Parts: sequence; structure tokens; C-alpha cells
Amino acid sequence: MSVSGKTAIVTGSNSGIGLGVARELAKAGADVVLNSFTDNEEDHKLASDMAEEFGVNVRYIQADMSDAAACRKLVEEAGRCDILVNNAGIQHVAPIPDFPIEKWNAIIAINMSSAFHTTAAALPMMREAGWGRVVNIASAHGLTASPYKSAYVAAKHGVVGLTKVTALETAEEPITANAICPGYVLTPLVEAQIPDTMKEYDMGREEVIKTVMLQRQPSKEFATVEQIGGTALYLCSDAAAQVTGTTISVDGGWTAL
Repeated sequence: MSVSGKTAIVTGSNSGIGLGVARELAKAGADVVLNSFTDNEEDHKLASDMAEEFGVNVRYIQADMSDAAACRKLVEEAGRCDILVNNAGIQHVAPIPDFPIEKWNAIIAINMSSAFHTTAAALPMMREAGWGRVVNIASAHGLTASPYKSAYVAAKHGVVGLTKVTALETAEEPITANAICPGYVLTPLVEAQIPDTMKEYDMGREEVIKTVMLQRQPSKEFATVEQIGGTALYLCSDAAAQVTGTTISVDGGWTAL
């Protein structure tokens, strides 16, 4: 599956799922725009290292995805967008009566509204190029719910809805829009939580992963960032030209329950 000659913008992509998706697209020949809210030497080195590794053009563009204008400026500054991967996201856990207003607003802005603003800026570019792919990284929580995650669940359900509307508005064009709904993915952030969880529950690594961290994931295995990246690459390929307006779960059976 080649995306050679295409330019991909991946939001929230200096680590974790976003970086995994960006690497798979670069490996398949796409030029890539990396993004996060930071702007330091490590971010730009990440881009230059990836460019050297895969022989494609990789840039890093800083943008605060909680800011609507910054989201749109990211796409404009990239100059071209054949593939848009909306991945940026944050999390906060609290009961609804105690949920901080500023956390709610930030999660809705970064996890959901940013995808609207980048899509609005990218679709004219895709139409001009005569081809486009929008891949939204939603979540199993875009299809189901958990207590104490009201903002995250609301935002991810919204992303799934936005994906469907985008697909319908582009249905007669060579542009598709789909959402990937991961379960628990082994990112560096999750990996770093394992030792503390082992201490909290007085369990070994494998036991705490299966019985605590992956309690809701029937496979009892984490998905990997490479698997999410491979799913995104499939959605960008010609094989998926008639796959639009849908969700693909990469959740070890979570949403089958």
C-alpha cells in the first residue's frame, strides 16, 4: 500500500499513536507534517530523523489544537493536505459534578473541535487535488462509555459523528472520511504507568496488564501504535476507496461485548 507523492498532516504526532501513524505513512512514501503544542529542538529533530530514515520530506509545525485559528493555520502553513489524520487528544477523569469546567472545555476543544477546524481547512485542498483521505482517531469510547470520562466520551462520540458528516458531504468525490476506534494501546505513556500500577495492586507485570489495565479488552493484549498506523494506511489506500463514513475498531474485542 503506497501513498507516495501524498502529503499527510498528523496532529498530536510527536509521540504515541500519532507518531506511530506518521511513521507508517512515511514508510509508505508520504511526505509528513508532524505536529504538537510544543516547539523545541527535539520536535524538529524527530522530523529530520524521520525524513532521513524513510527518504521523504518531514516537517514539524507547532500548533495549539485548543485554538481554532491555530488549527486552521496548521493546514494552511503545511500548504498541501492529501491525508489528514486528526489524532490530538487529552484526558481527564472525574465525576460529572466535580468535573472542572476548564478541563471539559479543553477536552472538547482539542479532542473534537480541532478535527472540525482542520477538516474545514483541508477539504478545499483535497478537492483541488482531486483526492483526499480524512482519518479521525476516535476511540472505543466513541462507541461506548465509561464512568468519570464524560468529556472524553462526549468528544469521541462527536468525532464519530463528524466523520459521518464529512463522508456524506464528500460521498460523490474521490475523498473518504473514516474513524479508527482504538482500545488500549501500548504507548510510551501507558508503558510508564505499568510499574506504578504493579505497586498499587501488588501484582506482576503480566497479571496487572491482564486483570487491571486490560480488564475491558477481551484479547488481554494491547494494540500497538504500528497496528493503528497500519489501519490508517489501509484507509488511505486504493483498497479502501469505497470505505467511507464508518468506524474501524482496533480494540481486541472491547466493543463486541
